[in-house]
Amino acid sequence: MDMNNPIIENIANPHELERMFRKDPEAFKKSFSYAWEQNPDSQVLAVWYERLYFKETANTEKASLFQRDFLLMSILAILAGISTRIILHFVEQQAIAPVNLVFGILPFIAVYFVFNNIPQKNLLYILASLFLLSGFYLNMLPLESKDSILLAYLHLPIFLWVLVGLAFTGNEYGMGSTRLAYLKFNGKFCILYASMAISGMLLTALTMQLFRFIGMDISEFYFKNVVSFGAAALAIVATYLISRNLKLAKNIAPYIAKIFSPLVLVTLLVYLVTVIWVGKNPFLDRDFLISFNGILLCVLAVTIFSITESDTDEKKNISDYINFALIVLALTIDSVALSATVFRLSSYGITPNRLAALGANILIWANLIWIMFSYMRFLQNKTGPSTVQDAVTKYLPVYGLWAAFVTFTFPLIFY
Repeated sequence: MDMNNPIIENIANPHELERMFRKDPEAFKKSFSYAWEQNPDSQVLAVWYERLYFKETANTEKASLFQRDFLLMSILAILAGISTRIILHFVEQQAIAPVNLVFGILPFIAVYFVFNNIPQKNLLYILASLFLLSGFYLNMLPLESKDSILLAYLHLPIFLWVLVGLAFTGNEYGMGSTRLAYLKFNGKFCILYASMAISGMLLTALTMQLFRFIGMDISEFYFKNVVSFGAAALAIVATYLISRNLKLAKNIAPYIAKIFSPLVLVTLLVYLVTVIWVGKNPFLDRDFLISFNGILLCVLAVTIFSITESDTDEKKNISDYINFALIVLALTIDSVALSATVFRLSSYGITPNRLAALGANILIWANLIWIMFSYMRFLQNKTGPSTVQDAVTKYLPVYGLWAAFVTFTFPLIFY
């Protein structure tokens, strides 16, 4: 039998073994099984065994990991949907503030990240404590429409977003590369979630119409139960798909960044010229100042998205000059908004809104200055693009600290 097995015949001839394998891999595998049984101590066959079956073992482990990850995602998606529906019930009863709905989504995304990148115990305790403290504190605030309370509602999601980032980075929270990965995750998440949400809206419209055909209006029930559940669960599904390195979000995000940056730049330039032409004044017009700050945040978001989606190995190109122009534009807008806020503070006195706007404008102004000078050095070939990305990622905790300060102190200071 041994003499009829070509692998055993050529066990001392590696060149012939390789030729046989390349000629007919399936036949080689069949012959190899018998040869391995008869010669389990052969070092040559042991190497071939690893070569033939290592990939299959890896795939088995990968499939097991995939199944565990999928099960975790499914459980968290269901829990997020149920939690959101329960929270929505109490919101409708006006027992709690609508901002509580973020607790139906963000903590579950954080849990998903923690399970996939288990941090040290002290970091885990910090995360859990801060989420619980935030929820307890939020619901201890009176349900009033006071400015300080509304500011806390606006800043709390930002603080929780930073906590989710801490869960994402895990023990590597101090590394710029992991913070950059979190920012990239957010860009891809928005793209993927919006794509799936559009599909969900089409399904909702179809469902509504089908039931109308039989004389039933299920819109109230459907939106309260199915849509609220699905919107929360979809966030966990999108997180899972991006974590599994979904090619759609990975491939489309850089192109969207490159398309949107010039469009935003042109649109804002036209808008600012129009503003000057019609004589709008953010120093005197409060509503216009608010919209001006809103524009600033949009420009900042687009710029950061574009910067984080650029490859650190890329050489400078037209997109970098567009990004630099956007940064200069954002800095100009922020300087005007900052001046207007200082003017209103000195003229009309201190209020929670003005103080919050002043702090945010100062923080954004400092960040934009840092990014602008980093970009200038990059465009002058003095540094690489990673320096620009560092100016974005290293500043993230500052925004989180400011959001925490406004959330937890303003309702007490201005009560």
